[in-house]
Amino acid sequence: MSGLPVEQAGEGASFEQLLLARHSCRAFLPTSVDRDVIQRILRTAQLAPSWCNAQPWKLIITGGEATERFRRELLEHIRASQPEPDIPFPQAYRGVYLDRRRTCGFQLYEAVGIARGDREASSQQARENFRFFGAPHVAIVTSDVSLGQYGTIDCGAYVTTFLLAAAAHGVASIAQAALASYSPFLRAYFDIPEDRVIVCGISFGYADQDHPANRFRTTRAPLNEVVDWRG
Repeated sequence: MSGLPVEQAGEGASFEQLLLARHSCRAFLPTSVDRDVIQRILRTAQLAPSWCNAQPWKLIITGGEATERFRRELLEHIRASQPEPDIPFPQAYRGVYLDRRRTCGFQLYEAVGIARGDREASSQQARENFRFFGAPHVAIVTSDVSLGQYGTIDCGAYVTTFLLAAAAHGVASIAQAALASYSPFLRAYFDIPEDRVIVCGISFGYADQDHPANRFRTTRAPLNEVVDWRG
């Protein structure tokens, strides 16, 4: 799938144009996003639906030196630590899910010039997650532990709305489960209380359109693979 770059879609774009323009940005410019623009994105994202209008999401958002310090300390932490997410990651990808995951990975590796089987280069690329792909801002999304899995589902709706709201303002983004893989570190670093579940991170800013990591787009399954008509 392809469409206009996020920066060219912007305000006034149709919903379909925003969906086509939005992609997971894996290389950002260092330019900060104005606080007013971030607040407009947040106000729009706040319109996301949730069960009984519970709105279980809370965010911690970094910018400027706070992002740089977080980036440095997280990179240092992962050198000697094992992943420990609040929400268990998939135990295995099988069948079509494995195929799709591999295709996405191969597309990224091809775009940035990593040969298949080059574990060192692929490991270095994976570390870019913890550099936030150079983004000037990171949002850490949490849910209330008492709301269980459905609170997390509500947060998923919020994250999607955030990504599209960002695209509407010409701001690129990427949702990152990888950041939640070190939940104990995030909890201690940001003083997140125990009654909050760390769901994911969102890195955002302005895309580096010239970076090869931003030159590929994933595809979507046809309807006959996901819809079972019963009438």
